Amino acid sequence: MTASSWRAARQGAGLTVLFGLLLAGGSAAGAWGGALAPPPVRPESVDAVPAALSPAQAEHLVASGADRWAAYYSAQDYADFARGLDGEYLGVGLVLDRAQDGGTVIAEVPAGSPADRAGVAAGDRLLAVDGTAVDRLPVTEVVARLRGRGEQGAPARPGSTVQLTVQRPGAAARRLTVRRAVLAAQDVETDRPAAGVLRISVHAFTSGVGEQVRDALRGSNGYRGVLLDLRGNSGGLLDEAAASASAFLDGGPVASYQVGDGRRELTAAPGGDTRTPLVVLVDGGTMSAAELLAGALQDRCRAVLVGTRTFGKGTVQEPSRLADGSVLERTVGRYFTPAGRSPDGTGLLPDVPATDPAGAERLALQVLDGLGPGATGGR
Repeated sequence: MTASSWRAARQGAGLTVLFGLLLAGGSAAGAWGGALAPPPVRPESVDAVPAALSPAQAEHLVASGADRWAAYYSAQDYADFARGLDGEYLGVGLVLDRAQDGGTVIAEVPAGSPADRAGVAAGDRLLAVDGTAVDRLPVTEVVARLRGRGEQGAPARPGSTVQLTVQRPGAAARRLTVRRAVLAAQDVETDRPAAGVLRISVHAFTSGVGEQVRDALRGSNGYRGVLLDLRGNSGGLLDEAAASASAFLDGGPVASYQVGDGRRELTAAPGGDTRTPLVVLVDGGTMSAAELLAGALQDRCRAVLVGTRTFGKGTVQEPSRLADGSVLERTVGRYFTPAGRSPDGTGLLPDVPATDPAGAERLALQVLDGLGPGATGGR
């Protein structure tokens, strides 16, 4: 792994539980009573305590490994991240997958995206990005190049161009020049995996996801059960995870977190659906805020967890602005489930183990079949 890709991977992992910590006296005392969760951090609200640190010192602190989840961002990188928290990203609109022969296949092209307008379709092969063959590159690096995050050069901007070499099965390869745009991420998706079953797949906890989960759940009385799929969800904003928990709970604790000598509580809003049988799918890619949600539903006896042990990230990071506008993110505490468990380092164990992804879905549906109305009603 190159130095830059290692740094990008570390940053990506460190982003998963980022939110505002209202630590100043008056704000902390008045803002938490009855609040569902702290507001998400925005670049203009980042704490400026370590402004005396130079970027080199901050990067050295991160590279030392003393704080596993510490991360350093340039001002532009952090601004891009904040845009990501708002459920947006800069790109051309390609969802990629790895084919069995090792090639890079285009799995989905959102309607109206730049790639869609250029004539790219699901099932096409992506052969190269800006002249660089992609078949031997990790999908994550291919995505980085599409978004303008390659090994060299400044970050891309909306309207910048990227050259794609694509090939439709049975046709010749063709080169397309596509302009990047700010696109809306699809972090909540629904489908019907079986008769009478609603599946809500949550890919990340960005701004507005809690409301999207509640919207998806409205009218679930017509379903015999709900699958909440958190597999591969690397986390996001804790307030959105707590808001998502509110869709399935009628008030009560969701989590608590420890910062220094202080302890804060996250609670669910009243009025959630506590009767529709619920199964949560988890795996080793279920991290941080996603683990918080899964742990809350498990501890509150609201859901049965099916899958494999979760990742095990139960820490809280706080961002701090440096003098040049860059940002250092440091671990400041841990969070705990309603029963007082910390998933940090250990993860959460599912109630029903299932290692094979397809088998996990079949088993989840079988579990739903065995759950009558109100069987996971929570407490």
